[in-house]
Amino acid sequence: MKQKDFDERLQASQSAKEAMMAKFRQRPGPDDPAVSERRVARAALSAARDVRVAERETKRLADEADLATRREARAADQAAQEQRAAAEKEASDVRLEAERKAARDARYAARKARK
Repeated sequence: MKQKDFDERLQASQSAKEAMMAKFRQRPGPDDPAVSERRVARAALSAARDVRVAERETKRLADEADLATRREARAADQAAQEQRAAAEKEASDVRLEAERKAARDARYAARKARK
Protein backbone atom coordinates (compact mmCIF):
# COMPACT_ATOMS: atom_id res chain seq x y z
CA MET A 1 0.00 0.00 0.00
CA LYS A 2 1.44 3.31 -1.05
CA GLN A 3 1.58 6.01 1.63
CA LYS A 4 0.54 9.47 0.49
CA ASP A 5 2.74 12.30 1.58
CA PHE A 6 1.48 15.57 3.02
CA ASP A 7 1.57 17.48 -0.28
CA GLU A 8 -0.61 14.87 -2.00
CA ARG A 9 -3.15 15.02 0.81
CA LEU A 10 -3.24 18.84 0.62
CA GLN A 11 -3.67 18.64 -3.16
CA ALA A 12 -6.58 16.15 -2.80
CA SER A 13 -8.22 18.33 -0.18
CA GLN A 14 -7.86 21.43 -2.35
CA SER A 15 -9.31 19.65 -5.40
CA ALA A 16 -12.26 18.39 -3.34
CA LYS A 17 -12.95 21.93 -2.10
CA GLU A 18 -12.77 23.27 -5.64
CA ALA A 19 -15.18 20.57 -6.83
CA MET A 20 -17.67 21.52 -4.09
CA MET A 21 -17.37 25.21 -5.00
CA ALA A 22 -17.92 24.44 -8.70
CA LYS A 23 -21.00 22.43 -7.80
CA PHE A 24 -22.26 25.28 -5.62
CA ARG A 25 -21.65 27.87 -8.38
CA GLN A 26 -23.67 25.76 -10.83
CA ARG A 27 -26.79 26.17 -8.73
CA PRO A 28 -29.28 28.65 -10.19
CA GLY A 29 -29.68 31.99 -8.44
CA PRO A 30 -32.85 33.31 -6.79
CA ASP A 31 -33.77 35.31 -9.91
CA ASP A 32 -33.69 32.23 -12.18
CA PRO A 33 -37.10 31.46 -13.78
CA ALA A 34 -36.97 27.80 -12.71
CA VAL A 35 -36.35 28.78 -9.10
CA SER A 36 -39.18 31.31 -9.15
CA GLU A 37 -41.48 28.68 -10.71
CA ARG A 38 -40.66 26.22 -7.93
CA ARG A 39 -41.21 28.96 -5.33
CA VAL A 40 -44.63 29.78 -6.82
CA ALA A 41 -45.52 26.07 -6.96
CA ARG A 42 -44.51 25.61 -3.32
CA ALA A 43 -46.57 28.66 -2.34
CA ALA A 44 -49.60 27.23 -4.19
CA LEU A 45 -49.17 23.86 -2.48
CA SER A 46 -48.86 25.58 0.87
CA ALA A 47 -52.01 27.62 0.25
CA ALA A 48 -53.92 24.50 -0.83
CA ARG A 49 -52.69 22.69 2.29
CA ASP A 50 -53.84 25.60 4.47
CA VAL A 51 -57.27 25.49 2.82
CA ARG A 52 -57.54 21.74 3.45
CA VAL A 53 -56.50 22.19 7.07
CA ALA A 54 -59.10 24.93 7.52
CA GLU A 55 -61.77 22.73 5.93
CA ARG A 56 -60.88 19.82 8.21
CA GLU A 57 -61.00 22.11 11.25
CA THR A 58 -64.39 23.47 10.20
CA LYS A 59 -65.70 19.93 9.65
CA ARG A 60 -64.31 18.83 13.02
CA LEU A 61 -66.00 21.74 14.78
CA ALA A 62 -69.29 21.02 12.99
CA ASP A 63 -69.04 17.34 13.96
CA GLU A 64 -68.35 18.27 17.58
CA ALA A 65 -71.34 20.64 17.61
CA ASP A 66 -73.54 17.92 16.08
CA LEU A 67 -72.30 15.40 18.62
CA ALA A 68 -72.97 17.84 21.47
CA THR A 69 -76.49 18.46 20.14
CA ARG A 70 -77.14 14.72 19.95
CA ARG A 71 -75.84 14.21 23.48
CA GLU A 72 -78.08 17.00 24.79
CA ALA A 73 -81.09 15.54 22.97
CA ARG A 74 -80.30 12.08 24.33
CA ALA A 75 -79.91 13.49 27.85
CA ALA A 76 -83.23 15.34 27.51
CA ASP A 77 -84.95 12.16 26.28
CA GLN A 78 -83.46 10.17 29.11
CA ALA A 79 -84.54 12.78 31.66
CA ALA A 80 -88.05 12.76 30.19
CA GLN A 81 -88.16 8.95 30.36
CA GLU A 82 -86.96 8.99 33.95
CA GLN A 83 -89.57 11.61 34.80
CA ARG A 84 -92.30 9.52 33.12
CA ALA A 85 -91.11 6.41 34.93
CA ALA A 86 -91.16 8.28 38.24
CA ALA A 87 -94.68 9.58 37.54
CA GLU A 88 -95.86 6.09 36.59
CA LYS A 89 -94.30 4.63 39.73
CA GLU A 90 -95.97 7.34 41.82
CA ALA A 91 -99.34 6.61 40.19
CA SER A 92 -98.79 2.89 40.67
CA ASP A 93 -97.90 3.41 44.32
CA VAL A 94 -101.01 5.55 44.86
CA ARG A 95 -103.21 2.95 43.11
CA LEU A 96 -101.63 0.10 45.09
CA GLU A 97 -102.13 1.99 48.35
CA ALA A 98 -105.77 2.63 47.43
CA GLU A 99 -106.26 -1.08 46.66
CA ARG A 100 -104.67 -2.04 49.99
CA LYS A 101 -106.89 0.44 51.83
CA ALA A 102 -109.98 -0.89 50.04
CA ALA A 103 -109.00 -4.48 50.92
CA ARG A 104 -108.34 -3.50 54.55
CA ASP A 105 -111.67 -1.66 54.73
CA ALA A 106 -113.43 -4.68 53.24
CA ARG A 107 -111.84 -6.96 55.83
CA TYR A 108 -112.85 -4.55 58.58
CA ALA A 109 -116.40 -4.35 57.27
CA ALA A 110 -116.58 -8.17 57.05
CA ARG A 111 -115.42 -8.47 60.67
CA LYS A 112 -118.00 -5.93 61.74
CA ALA A 113 -120.70 -7.79 59.82
CA ARG A 114 -119.79 -11.07 61.53
CA LYS A 115 -120.16 -9.66 65.01
